[in-house]
Amino acid sequence: MRGLRRSFGTVKAVDGIDLTAAPGEVTALVGPNGAGKTTLLLVLATLLAPDEGTVRVAGHDPVTAPRQVRRLMGWMPDGFGTWDTLTVREVLATVAATYGIGRAAAADRIEELLALVHLADLHDRPARVLSRGQKQRLGLARALVHDPDVLLLDEPASGLDPRSRIELRDVLRDLADRGRTILVSSHILVELEEMADRAVIIDGGRTVATHDLRSPGRTGRWLLAVLDAAAFEAALPRVADGDGRAQGPRWQPSTVRRVPVPAWPPTYELALGDPSAAADLVARLVTAGVPVCGLAPATDGGLEAAYLSATAEHEGARR
Repeated sequence: MRGLRRSFGTVKAVDGIDLTAAPGEVTALVGPNGAGKTTLLLVLATLLAPDEGTVRVAGHDPVTAPRQVRRLMGWMPDGFGTWDTLTVREVLATVAATYGIGRAAAADRIEELLALVHLADLHDRPARVLSRGQKQRLGLARALVHDPDVLLLDEPASGLDPRSRIELRDVLRDLADRGRTILVSSHILVELEEMADRAVIIDGGRTVATHDLRSPGRTGRWLLAVLDAAAFEAALPRVADGDGRAQGPRWQPSTVRRVPVPAWPPTYELALGDPSAAADLVARLVTAGVPVCGLAPATDGGLEAAYLSATAEHEGARR
């Protein structure tokens, strides 16, 4: 997408957005309310024609070739509308029929999707009785019915409980790992930082920054939780050699920092090389008798800082 512009009367909703979402990646679309995110997604979804600019979805122009785009694209809007009298299964069957999927193939696909979004036990419920979060999960299943190459998601985590948000993140990462192109708009920066490969920040209808969420400088930091802080700190010399270097993982005791949070259990931040080094360190600590109860990659809030910096210019006007 280059130079996208779209106005509504005298209001310039989109005023020169440049954006590239690559296959095999989750690209986050970030911006304040009114920045043009939904307008941009509507153009990509073939539901709104741009005034200017070059737009391609899987190589096709959504204005001149909308049918080709829709066959290759899955669209999940923020406001999910459905046929309230139909059951969950009937909604998905109807969508499958519009894509020309045969009944047998559709039945298999629906079973797969119901399991994926955890709606199998609600398959015979009318859509009107679903909660907001359940409707969001049905919306995701609907967008995936035809196994699209490109997935457009507008606030997909809205209304989801914590477990469902984690499952959504895992589903999107799995789809990206299988080569899908995913563009997701959300206000939840922490979740985007865990999920996305890149973030495109827009403000005032324009692209103001692109932030790489998988840059080498952000890797290698881990959070380790233990049940016994004293045992962990005492074990540090035993899992490192005399030069202060670990026998397996590449780290130094000086890089270990206790996270200053009052919550239980005690948590430490460590600089490690890669996941295999993290796993090796945990094995060494357990062998040394340290009760390890958690290990996860650390995030640095880089997306939040980038967002605040990139949108600072227009913040005064919004206030």
